Amino acid sequence: MKISFFGAAKEVTGSKHLLEANGKKILLDCGMFQGNRKESKRKNEELLFNPAELDMIVLSHAHIDHTGLLPYMTKNGFKGQIICTYATKDLCQFMLQDSAYIQEREVEFMNRHKQELGSEPIEPLYSAEDATEALSMFHGVAYHERIQLFPGIWLTYFDAGHILGSAMIYLEIDDEEEGGKRKTLTFSGDIGRKGLPILRDPEYISETDFLIMETTYGNRFHKFVDDIDDKFEELVKETIAKGGKIIIPAFALERTQEVVYHLNSLRQQGRIPELPIYVDSPLAVNVTSVFKKHPECFDESTNKEFILNEKNPFGFGMLTYIKDVADSKALNDKKGPMIIISASGMMEHGRVLHHLRNNIEDERNLIMVVGYQAEHTLGRKILRGDPIVKIFGKEHRVRAKVAVLDAFSGHGDRSDLLDFVEHIKDPQKIFFVHGEESQGLTFLNILNEVGFDSDMMHTPNLGESFQL
Repeated sequence: MKISFFGAAKEVTGSKHLLEANGKKILLDCGMFQGNRKESKRKNEELLFNPAELDMIVLSHAHIDHTGLLPYMTKNGFKGQIICTYATKDLCQFMLQDSAYIQEREVEFMNRHKQELGSEPIEPLYSAEDATEALSMFHGVAYHERIQLFPGIWLTYFDAGHILGSAMIYLEIDDEEEGGKRKTLTFSGDIGRKGLPILRDPEYISETDFLIMETTYGNRFHKFVDDIDDKFEELVKETIAKGGKIIIPAFALERTQEVVYHLNSLRQQGRIPELPIYVDSPLAVNVTSVFKKHPECFDESTNKEFILNEKNPFGFGMLTYIKDVADSKALNDKKGPMIIISASGMMEHGRVLHHLRNNIEDERNLIMVVGYQAEHTLGRKILRGDPIVKIFGKEHRVRAKVAVLDAFSGHGDRSDLLDFVEHIKDPQKIFFVHGEESQGLTFLNILNEVGFDSDMMHTPNLGESFQL
C-alpha cells in the first residue's frame, strides 16, 4: 500500500493524493493549482500520473483547489467514478461549469491578442463539454454511510465543517500485500472551525493508522468568532460616513453566504443602517440555491431559521443578487455608500476585478478581505500593502483602505488543528499537506513538543511517495 503526493505539498492549492492499494489507484481530491498564472498553468498541465490509470476519485469538498482538474482527468482518459457527498455533487454542477467558462473566456481574450501579434493560438485546460463529461461520473454518498469502493476497501465520510458538504475521508483497507491486514487511512480534507454560523462543527476521528492532514493555518490563531460582527459593524459605519463603497472579494461558495448571513444579522439587530447590498456573482447565486437544498448540513440555529421560522438568511430586503452583465456594469455608475460582494475570493478572476479597477484608487472606499490569499495572487499583493497593483494588465495605485476580517476564515487555526490531532489514538504516520512549507513544518514541531514523535510525521515534497 502506497501514498503519493501530487499536489498541495508544501503549498495550499492543487490537492491531489494518490492511494495505491489492492491493485487499485484511488485519487483523493483532484484540485487545480492556483496562484502565479505561468507556474499554475504548467503544474495543471504536467500531471505526475496518468489519469487513464485511475480507478476512482474520492473528493473531500467542492472548492476548485480540490476539484478543479476533474474535467482535465476525463479529457485525458479517466473513466471511473467520482465519489463525494450529496451537497458536493450539487455544488460541483455549478463550480466546474463556471471554471470551464472562465478558462474558455480567458483563452478567447488571449487568442485575440495573439492573433494581433501573429502568434499561435492556445487552448483552454478543458472545455464545458469536458466538465459535463466529468459531472456524469459523480456518485453521491451520505455522511456516516459505510460503502465498499472495491473488494477490501471501504469509505466513510465524516463532517469536516469547512463548507457545505465538506468531508473527512476515512478509508478501511484490508491490505492484500500483507495478507489482508486491516489498515485505516484518514484524509482530513479542509478542517473547519467550531462555533461558526450556518454549518455543523467538524467531527473528530478517534482512531486511524495513517493521517493526511491540512495545515493551512498550522501556525496562526484566528480572531474569536464573536469579534466578527463588532469589526464588521465598525468598518461598515466608517465607510458609510465617507460615502464610500465596500468591495468584498469573496469565494462564491461558503464565504459569500457567510458574509450575507452576518449582514442580515447586523441589520436585524439595527447595528447597521439600510444600504444597498449586491451579490455580483452568477456562481454565488447558483451556489446559494444549493444551500437551500441541503439543510441537513446546517447547524441547529440555521436549521431553525429555514425550517421552523421559514426565514431565508441568504435573502433579505436590502440584498440584490445580480446575474446579468449589464446590471453588473451599472454598479460602476452608482454612488456609494453600498456593499458589493463579488468573486473571485483571491481577486484573480471574475467580476470583482472590474469593481476593484473602478474603486481601488478612491480613498473613500474599502476593500474588505475575508478569505485566504495564496502567494502570487492579486489578493496577496493587496493584502501585503503593495502601493501599486496590476488589474487587467494596467497599473492602479491602491488608495482604498484595506481591512482584513480573518475571523471569517473557514479553516481551523493552530488550536483547532492541534485539538483534532490530539483526539486520534496512536496514529502510525501523519502527513502534513495543504499549507505553505512554514506552516506545515511549524505545526510538525508543535506536535513534537506535545509528545508526537517527529520520525512519524512528514511534510512531503511534490511527487514524493511513502509505503504504508
